[in-house]
Amino acid sequence: MKTASVPAYRRNLLARSLAMALVLPMATSALAQDTASEDEKEETTTSDTTTLDTVTVVGSRIGRSQIEGPAPVTVITREDFDREGFKTVADALQTLTQNTTSSFTGDLAVTGFSPNAQVVNLRNLGPGYTLTLINGRRPAQYPQPYNRDNNVVNVRAIPASIIERIEVLTGGASAIYGSDAVAGVVNIVLRENFDGNRVRGAVGTTEEGGGDSFTAEYTGGRTGDRWSSTFAFQYGYNEPVYAGQRDFLADTRSGPRGATGINPSLSLIAIRASNPQPGSALNQNAYYPGQAVCDRFGYTTVTTPQRGTYCGEYDRVASRSISNENEFYSGYGYGTFDINDNLTLFGSATYYGATGSASSGTEFWGTSGDRFNQLSSGASTTVYYDPQFNGLVQLQRVFNPFELGGGDSASTLYDESTFDITLGLQGGFGDRFDWEASVQRSEYDYEADRPRLLAQAVHDYFLGPRLGFSNSTGTGAGIYPIHRLNLDRWNTPFNPAQYGAVSTRVINTGTTSSTNANFVVSGDLFELPAGPIGFAAIAEWGRQETLLESDPRTDQTRPLDAGTIYNLTSSGRTDGERDRIAVGSEFRLPITSNLTAQAAVRYDKYDDITEVDDAITYNLGLEFRPFEQLLLRASYATSFRAPDMQLVFAEGAASFSGITDYYGCRSGTGSGAPTPRTIAQCAAVTADPTRYTAQTLIAGNPLLKEEEGESLTAGFVWDIVDNMSLTVDYYKVTLEDAASQLSSDFILRNEANCRIGTDEAGNTYDPSSAFCQNIVNLVTRLVAPGTTLDGRVDRINSAYINTALQENSGIDATFRYSLDTDRWGTFSTDLGYSLLLTNKYREFDGDELVDYRDRVDFDYSQRSRARGSVTWTKGDWSTTVFGTRYGSNGNNAGADYIDPITGATQSRRLPPYMLYNMSISKRFGESVLARLQIQNVLNNQYRADNSFNGYPFFQAFIGADPLGRRYNLSVQYDF
Repeated sequence: MKTASVPAYRRNLLARSLAMALVLPMATSALAQDTASEDEKEETTTSDTTTLDTVTVVGSRIGRSQIEGPAPVTVITREDFDREGFKTVADALQTLTQNTTSSFTGDLAVTGFSPNAQVVNLRNLGPGYTLTLINGRRPAQYPQPYNRDNNVVNVRAIPASIIERIEVLTGGASAIYGSDAVAGVVNIVLRENFDGNRVRGAVGTTEEGGGDSFTAEYTGGRTGDRWSSTFAFQYGYNEPVYAGQRDFLADTRSGPRGATGINPSLSLIAIRASNPQPGSALNQNAYYPGQAVCDRFGYTTVTTPQRGTYCGEYDRVASRSISNENEFYSGYGYGTFDINDNLTLFGSATYYGATGSASSGTEFWGTSGDRFNQLSSGASTTVYYDPQFNGLVQLQRVFNPFELGGGDSASTLYDESTFDITLGLQGGFGDRFDWEASVQRSEYDYEADRPRLLAQAVHDYFLGPRLGFSNSTGTGAGIYPIHRLNLDRWNTPFNPAQYGAVSTRVINTGTTSSTNANFVVSGDLFELPAGPIGFAAIAEWGRQETLLESDPRTDQTRPLDAGTIYNLTSSGRTDGERDRIAVGSEFRLPITSNLTAQAAVRYDKYDDITEVDDAITYNLGLEFRPFEQLLLRASYATSFRAPDMQLVFAEGAASFSGITDYYGCRSGTGSGAPTPRTIAQCAAVTADPTRYTAQTLIAGNPLLKEEEGESLTAGFVWDIVDNMSLTVDYYKVTLEDAASQLSSDFILRNEANCRIGTDEAGNTYDPSSAFCQNIVNLVTRLVAPGTTLDGRVDRINSAYINTALQENSGIDATFRYSLDTDRWGTFSTDLGYSLLLTNKYREFDGDELVDYRDRVDFDYSQRSRARGSVTWTKGDWSTTVFGTRYGSNGNNAGADYIDPITGATQSRRLPPYMLYNMSISKRFGESVLARLQIQNVLNNQYRADNSFNGYPFFQAFIGADPLGRRYNLSVQYDF
């Protein structure tokens, strides 16, 4: 991996190499070299260095001959992917020291909200705060929001075969690129010029089973007198990996503490909730069918103090997938045509299609979540009265893979496709300015197809018709439904046909699009004594559209019928569009021969339903070279982030739950409410009229405004000696008005404070403040409060408001050294390190600004990250050892922990976690290159924490690689 620091005598050469990357097929390999031949060294000292071509890298639209700028930039090439042992864009980006481990999706979160996507999360602000571009343009975002809320770009949909390099800017860049560039910018540059043909095939596998993979690539290019074309195609398949193929995941007793504290799953159980029989107790099993029945399911007879005797198991988790099955195919084309000597037409098109699956392994059913198990009032209940057991019971029944028709029958299927088309013109005027005009259209389509039980069908299968209502003892009329469990059906495994009769497939779909038009002009305005003034200006128009639709049968407010889905709440519908126009300019001013200033300003204007109207951002930078080998640099930037489309346009998922109407209590309004009382007085009254059921909706909030940020970087680039360089940069990122989700209880408490003007302690609340206006807007009442009519809460929008303040600061450093020996070959090292100095957060104005950096009770308390590689090259052979180190992290207990088995004390901070990759390559002649990659050489699968005994034991956000050691062999042929 390369950073923007290079030895002084190599700077102009590297700048030239980046420019040549657009016209030479082997430029990627050239960029990977860390040493220069003597001829190259002499070339940099000749007079032609004053007329070098300029290049444009992320963070500026002004071309320059030197890569370094006022803000640090990291460059990753396709060669870096292969050399350091990575297969995908996401693999490489996850190892950046500026990235965080807390946003794993894809292979390490197969059952999350966006399990078929992979994201980038710089500075741990969240993946939505890193702007991801393709060739400097915004692609369509992933239709399924990350973690249900944030709209992100799926970097998994960008095949490595079409990538020239990736440029990573850490720091605010909204003055150049607009919204979302808060923590940084990742610009993925695709191949634009390739002459010849290249085929590449790769096969891979994991040491412990599963995960076999295959990829095939073809890249070609042609040139003519006035035209050029580049095209690439790629196909890939990844076999899934199941928990049963990893020893530590195949059984719930395989965690750090063994069987201590682990109970088997409640696989076939009727938990007693009332009227215990002699010798039994509440919350114990009311019915044990015997070992013969347990054997039918492959269960074990278990007796525990908490549940008594029942059928359970420890290895049901083995059928869960820990890595998705994935099949993808992609195509890419880029072409240019010179209309005349001063005007070029260009265009590009990409397409990516993928299918995948993620398996939970099993299904389950129980009276918890069964909306057809209803009280006499019509509300659902988790228990029912069964005369066979003479009391209230709660059921739970697990369906094993063989009952469903195999583990794949419980798999969620994904079908995705995305395309991006760009068309533009390039030209120049006045012998000093270049311009480019382009239009782009990008779309992303998504479908998730998951199995789910039909609530009424499975309820009727086991419980049959309701026999009336009873109290908890069965001695008279009451509110609890009476059913008689069909024991024959309960004790007999399903077959696939029976499962099919009580199940269905739930379909969620999504479509997003991005349309952009850009005009950029850049060049030199005029000459100053220290050099020309660089200038760039941009005008943009853009439109985002999103449509996310959940299966309507999952709407919890929908009337119950035969199509109602069991135990699944809808994500609702999100439908909206947003238009944006922007203009901006940038200047690079040489003040003296060794001091350069850079400034940019941008204006964005939004047209949507939010409170965002416009935003002005700027950045300032300085570069000072006291002598040739040392660059001192600093930058300051403001940034902003428009609210996510999901947080604005989501119509929401509704459910019903019990609430306390704090305003009705304190004001004495509402049906049946007495005079004003304290909250404690309302809580002390049984069946108080201020406690009732209301609808809660997790929906968008159009009153959200933009989140605003500031970033500061300052550091140096020091070319110590030939082929040795060091960079150190301090950074500080501050984000204000971050969107934060609020609980229903928090909303109702503060709604009362804002309507009344004070809280119970007498603290003043301004009803006209933005906070109060947002809070009151989130509560819908039947009529206006304060009247003699009923003012009960009808609906609560548990949405987002602008509240939080985040502040991160730290130090990034890199060290690079290359030693060229005549006899033993070339040795080079590339090291990176990031140290977190502060990690501060405040929820609301007036709250304490808390620094979580050293808090061991905070899961993301990782304070440092390091990465490094050592490469040896001699003749046709090359080998690289690459390592990643995740710093110490707080344990799950948040304190020193005494192991109950060994009695040993585990420190409150877990030791660092390290992973190593290795690659060996051999070139056969000029046309064939073979490479063997070994990932996770030491098979270090997760960071053990004896204070954490929850399955699956590994916690991805503190560093984990449950796939373990794996191998990949590739062969490349050029012709």
